[in-house]
Amino acid sequence: MLQNKIYQNFSLEIFKTFLLILFGLSLIALTVRAVGFLELIVENGYPVDTYFKYSILNLFGISTKFIPLSFFIALSIFILKHANDSEFSILWTSGVKKIHIVNLFFFSSILIMCLHLLLSALFTPLALNKSRQLLSKEQFNSFLPTVRMQQFSDTFKGFTFIVEKKVGNEIKNIFLHDKNKTLKNLSSNSKNTNSTTIIAETGLIDTKKMFLFDGEIITSKKNNEKNEIIKFEQLNVDLSDLTTTTIKEPKLQELSTIKLLNCFKTNIIKEKFCNENFKKEIIPNLNRRIILPFYIPVISLICSFLLIRSEKKNFNKLNVFAGCFIIILFTELAIRYTGINNYLLIFFIIFPFALSIIFYLYLIFKFSNEYKSA
Repeated sequence: MLQNKIYQNFSLEIFKTFLLILFGLSLIALTVRAVGFLELIVENGYPVDTYFKYSILNLFGISTKFIPLSFFIALSIFILKHANDSEFSILWTSGVKKIHIVNLFFFSSILIMCLHLLLSALFTPLALNKSRQLLSKEQFNSFLPTVRMQQFSDTFKGFTFIVEKKVGNEIKNIFLHDKNKTLKNLSSNSKNTNSTTIIAETGLIDTKKMFLFDGEIITSKKNNEKNEIIKFEQLNVDLSDLTTTTIKEPKLQELSTIKLLNCFKTNIIKEKFCNENFKKEIIPNLNRRIILPFYIPVISLICSFLLIRSEKKNFNKLNVFAGCFIIILFTELAIRYTGINNYLLIFFIIFPFALSIIFYLYLIFKFSNEYKSA
């Protein structure tokens, strides 16, 4: 009964430390990524609430990448802390076997593995897909943030512009080039129009409208016809039909796991993302979602080597830390090539199960030798 209580306390301590480290690492990474996401406001003119929603949804994609590392750090901290406080020594003298503690670590890793599987295979693709839908549904909020002095901007599809000076919502020496026929009713014959260029001395921007003064409209005609030039004192330009160049189609990591698995069915191979080279992209993605979490129990067993009695404790710690980092590094590097090499794919799938069996048997062997020599 007392042992069960100790195991429960140990499990809770490991999980609390794991969640704290995972949250901290994810928050740091999200802060860095969120700086890059600012281009949604600055360059694409999306509302601020869209930026925050998009950043929060991307937290799922960031956190799953830190789960193996967070578990390794949490378990290492737990073992070293209790070893330094001589708590493990008290447990060994009271009759608790080391293999029972290893089983506790392994069981904790299975729970973390299930959490990783649930996030990577289900919730992360769903959240990332929602973030992509958010960008596709939302339109830019204001044209003003996208305007930068003396810099050509192609934030919008088929629409390029540059201004020499910008003070508040006032702009000077404006150049607009529209080759997507977004600016309508600016030519006498829009059907024969190839592109439209507007040059103006001054202007004002009001959300999705632009008021230009003292300039001219140059319309490039098709079939080598003479360009049409219209001078104006004031021109009101409606920009509400502009479309940002932000990618709005879901990327591979934003598609559901079921959709990716369906690519292996011949009757659904017609999906546009199931192309001839789909294995190179989809197999590594599926391995990251489904196979990678099975390396977490391997990390728990490597950390359990810290329980082995050794005269060279510092050397043993270095070996354990190096082993865990090598496993984490191996998974990140090898997973990218599993779609290219079939032998590597088979090895990557079998490797965590083989390592778990080998390490567990080795721990049993080492602990049995300790009991014999005691």
